[in-house]
Amino acid sequence: MSDDYSLPEVIERIYSNQLALEAALMELTLYVEQRGAQDVGKNVRGALQTIGENAGYIRQGVAKLKSLGS
Repeated sequence: MSDDYSLPEVIERIYSNQLALEAALMELTLYVEQRGAQDVGKNVRGALQTIGENAGYIRQGVAKLKSLGS
């Protein structure tokens, strides 16, 4: 399998997508909060907290997979 499509590389791209979606959700959260939808903002922030907590775990997993492949 080409290194471009190795499991660590694919997971790393998924992780990058996760970070991009997190940033987009935060922008939308700020937008709806500014328009008075505080409950929506609170719910989205809860989901964003979960994304943030999992980000470090995913990053460490990718690093471990890459080290095993070397």
